Amino acid sequence: MDSVDLSGLSSGEILIGGEWRRGRGNKYTSIYPADQSVNADVYGANEDDAREAIEAADNAWRRADWSGLKPHERAAVLHRACDLIRERHEWLAQVQRRDNGKPINETRALVTSAANTFRYFAACLETLDESLTPPRGEYLTMSVHEPLGVVGAITPWNSPIASDAQKIAPALAGGNSIVLKPAEVTPLASVALARILEEAGVPKGVVSVLPGKGSIVGDAIVRHPLVKKISFTGGTEVGRGIALLAAEKLMPASLELGGKSPTIVFDDADLDHAVNGVLYGIFSSSGESCIAGSRLFVQRSIYHAFVERLVSSARKLRVGDPSLEQTQMGPLISAQHRTSVERFVSLGIEEGGRVLCGGGRPEGDGFDRGFFFLPTIIEGLSNGALICQKEIFGPVLVVLPFDDEESLLADANDSAFGLAAGIWTRDYKRAWRTARALDSGTVWINTYKQFSIATPFGGWKDSGTGREKGYLGIREYMQQKSLYWGLNAAPLAWAD
Repeated sequence: MDSVDLSGLSSGEILIGGEWRRGRGNKYTSIYPADQSVNADVYGANEDDAREAIEAADNAWRRADWSGLKPHERAAVLHRACDLIRERHEWLAQVQRRDNGKPINETRALVTSAANTFRYFAACLETLDESLTPPRGEYLTMSVHEPLGVVGAITPWNSPIASDAQKIAPALAGGNSIVLKPAEVTPLASVALARILEEAGVPKGVVSVLPGKGSIVGDAIVRHPLVKKISFTGGTEVGRGIALLAAEKLMPASLELGGKSPTIVFDDADLDHAVNGVLYGIFSSSGESCIAGSRLFVQRSIYHAFVERLVSSARKLRVGDPSLEQTQMGPLISAQHRTSVERFVSLGIEEGGRVLCGGGRPEGDGFDRGFFFLPTIIEGLSNGALICQKEIFGPVLVVLPFDDEESLLADANDSAFGLAAGIWTRDYKRAWRTARALDSGTVWINTYKQFSIATPFGGWKDSGTGREKGYLGIREYMQQKSLYWGLNAAPLAWAD
């Protein structure tokens, strides 16, 4: 496995309240999941660092050298951040690859996404209007939006730089300060992004990046009284805890949580498109994706033919070195997570499932040094099986036949989650009916796992609340105020 120049990140320093220094939490080692080689030593933050960063963020917000800028002035800084990300595109992609082991072509796409996110919200900021509302008396009424103050953002390990950008860019566009806690195991891309934001012109103290344990740093951020909003992407159980704390503070929280997304292949689907789309939906990112299409429903009349093609194609997927252009699947994030995936596969077998391909670790030179797991397809289970109900967050697909739309929708919606879904059919009327009937925040039709920063994203049910992205994504990080301008010629009559 190759390496990348991490000398700019090897000091272990993190950005705390505008100062680059080592955190006062535990020192730990960032490793490359593909071969367990060392990336860097990291000095994580602790509660005192979090408190210092939040207080600095509140001071920075109140002194108004960011929140008080005109929208086009803040937009200029966001545009500069986009330009700097683009200038360092390949290096950032390699850092992200080392951070979490994703194949290089995928990390390049994530860096491009991050750059585009800053550019998009810069454009939105320059064109976002306030509104005059229809008056119902002798007054002029208007609605304006103002920053919340300090925003806490907590991001996951599966796509750090893109997730960071989706929270930081709209929060900054709204005039807020932001304290970011990246996942403990993937700090490098977030620290690199913090240096770019500083260079782009974000004032001192407006952004802090605090790697460390979620139970310590994340908890301190959520609980602090100066934090006025939390934006969290991660597991559902942690999200529930954040929601409870946010409710106690009467603080808004955007929660993008887990998923167990159904993918549906009808008998009239273009099978070439469907096979490729299903494989991409579950096995890209090694299945470590909240929107992974992990439950596959195939109409019974084509079930055997389709599954045969699917399994044949899955066996040909290229698992291996993430630095190579041809690699489609890299390792899982850690040995502990791979063990969790293995337990789910064993559970599926115990429940009566049959493994059609994969089901274990690949063999061969180099695989034993990393956390690799083969693309796995299981059949012979009902939708009520535990591995059809629990989020695995790995490259495991369960295939289920269906007979008609009614039974399909009952099973597809029989899940605690509602983040995403996919439909494959040539019948546009059936696509419309099915898409509208699915309990899901996003539905892809004859495609899968495509994203636009211009289109809102979020979940239903246990998959979360609130939305990211979209033209109004900035408003998620602002609070609304109404203004009344009196136009009456005479004094108010009541006091006469």
